[in-house]
Amino acid sequence: MSKQVEKETEKKKQADQGKHPQAQPTKFGTFGGVFTPSVLTILGVIMYLRYADVVGNAGLWAALLILLLAKSISILTGLSLSSIATNMRVRGGGAYFLISRSLGVEFGGVIAVFFFVAQAVAVTMYVIGFTEALLSAMPALGLSFTTVATLTNIAIFVCVYIGAGWTIRLQYIILVVVLVSIGSFGLGAWNNASMEILQANLQPSWLEHHSFFTIFALFFPAVTGIMAGVNMSGDLKDPSRSLPQGTFAAIAVTGLIYLGMAVLLAAGSSRTALLSGGFVLRDTAVSGLLVSAGVIAATLSSALGSMMGAPRILQAFARDNVFKRLQFFARGSGPSNEPRRAIVLTFLIAQLGVMAGDLDSVAPVITMFFLITYGTVNLACFSEMRSRNPSFRPTFRLNHWTLALLGALGCLAVMVLINALWAVIAIALATGLYLLIARAELTVQWGDVESGMAFQRARKALLRLEKERYHPKNWRPSILVLSNAAYSQLHLVQYACQLSADRGVVSLARIIAGELENLSARRLEAEKILRKFLREEKLPAFPVAVVDENFTEALKALLQCHGIGGMRPNTLLMGWSNDPDDAKTLSLALGISKMMKRSCLLVRCRQEDKKRWDLPSGAINIWWTDTQNGPMLLLLGFLLRENREWRDCPLRILRPVAPKADVQNVEQGMRKMLAISRINAEIVVLPTDEPLKAVQQAMSPSAVLFAGFDPVPEEEPACVLISSFQEIMDLPGDVILVHNAGDISIEA
Repeated sequence: MSKQVEKETEKKKQADQGKHPQAQPTKFGTFGGVFTPSVLTILGVIMYLRYADVVGNAGLWAALLILLLAKSISILTGLSLSSIATNMRVRGGGAYFLISRSLGVEFGGVIAVFFFVAQAVAVTMYVIGFTEALLSAMPALGLSFTTVATLTNIAIFVCVYIGAGWTIRLQYIILVVVLVSIGSFGLGAWNNASMEILQANLQPSWLEHHSFFTIFALFFPAVTGIMAGVNMSGDLKDPSRSLPQGTFAAIAVTGLIYLGMAVLLAAGSSRTALLSGGFVLRDTAVSGLLVSAGVIAATLSSALGSMMGAPRILQAFARDNVFKRLQFFARGSGPSNEPRRAIVLTFLIAQLGVMAGDLDSVAPVITMFFLITYGTVNLACFSEMRSRNPSFRPTFRLNHWTLALLGALGCLAVMVLINALWAVIAIALATGLYLLIARAELTVQWGDVESGMAFQRARKALLRLEKERYHPKNWRPSILVLSNAAYSQLHLVQYACQLSADRGVVSLARIIAGELENLSARRLEAEKILRKFLREEKLPAFPVAVVDENFTEALKALLQCHGIGGMRPNTLLMGWSNDPDDAKTLSLALGISKMMKRSCLLVRCRQEDKKRWDLPSGAINIWWTDTQNGPMLLLLGFLLRENREWRDCPLRILRPVAPKADVQNVEQGMRKMLAISRINAEIVVLPTDEPLKAVQQAMSPSAVLFAGFDPVPEEEPACVLISSFQEIMDLPGDVILVHNAGDISIEA
């Protein structure tokens, strides 16, 4: 009985090995996984059917220049690709994986969608090319074009569905056929070659509607095959080694082939033959049958490569759970984790194209999607290098950020040269998809280069700011909001952010009384809560929490040490309270702030529910009493009105004066001051013996009143603070008391 159990257990174990993740999948090296698919995609239809047109129109010298420029973009993209691939553990997903882990989920999502669709529809293009070549070589086949194309698409689907291993082995045979066909052409062209023909074909002879750029656009798709190997990243034994080696080997080998073919075409065929529109390579070759076989094999291999690559991109994208509806395609099959569900979808898209029969209107945008991918790879490498992120340590060192930037700009230029309209459409679609993903605010488990770039920009800006001498003209609000209950004092942070008007820095601080060694975990938790609060309320501010046994010392530390360089707080903002228990804290904080030459803001919000924010209605009133606080009052009123929510609120200056004062002269002086400061405001001069009463009558309706104050001297009891400001705080609307430390100039 026990033997029977052991046998059943062993059978179950063997059966599970085929499904278990630890089962060893088929992995490929540099030659089979990268070099072969890249070469077969590059040596495709354009080489066989269009290269003669390129040489015929451009002549040998210009054709070689076109080849050089096109290959330069391939080389630059290959450099960027190698740098990124050797800086991370590369998994399945090809270009999507590399870009998403560098530039983030938004760029990665755009590339995943665009590159998948482009490669899926590219299968259709290659199937149609294969069908045309097959029917040209075998006109008596007796089947319709659609029938042959459908059967071809099904055959390709079956090959890929069985597994990448079978497909890779099939591509070895195809590579041999392609190379033999090229050799057949080379021998035939060599036999026909002469110096006279070569001399006649050195210079350009542009046909109507053709120029250097149109021919360049005609040829460039021939060199856009380097991503065929990248798409197999999840099936490579050592991606970091195979991707650079295989990519550059493919670029070099195909470059030499195209170079040799250009010379042989120029030396072995007359200009008339080159421009005849016929199948020049087949007519020149020793065996036209071999060239026909080469075309058929090349288109077939390209279709296989695209049918293999597209599903792997979709599978990797689905596994990252960017869009939950795509989770169906994340599952793999068999020990090699084949993306068979995605393969079926790719087949269906390709078949729709086959049934449509005409892809002339779609072909330009497919090329654009490929170029967007290559350009984004260069952009990703450029961003990684410029961020100077310590985590960017590629083992491939033969690159520089200027080369990556040149590659990105080169891809953009080629897009415009090929078709400006489709370039604009493709970029617009990419931008729309990027914004759609960004709007979703997805949280992913991997980092991206954006934070590194932001850090590097901030570092450079801070160092530059450190070198500059401060001038009152450059004053910006750097506000430290002191609050021990952020969720119940939303109005304080709201006012701080709106007073900064996206031109300053706001920090939300909390002081925790006690010893750091006992409360370090609580400090981290408090900062986490503050950060969550700011994120939920979408407030552009920074959280900070400190622990100290003494409130005074903690506040001193915050005002002195929080921030860096020129970004330290210059203004302390606190909420007003009628509670006598809070008076001492307010008095201490104001005294410390004044002693450390920091400006102070005391906010009294009339809204009873402090957990929500409702914008008050009425005017922005400024109670002008003295020239010390006046400039800051006026500047804060101006900044508040710069916010979209406050733009309809009039800015009004209330200027109480003695009853016998020259009102006209005072008003004229105020207008002159406003003209110099370039701020528009209504001026209301109030001759009165009772300024408070006059202001109360003139300010209505009031959204907020700015009034100057001077912190109470430390020797005064705390209760004096409440009594000295209480009458002002009881005025209608919100009230903000302002103390200017003296570092502001509105006339600069």
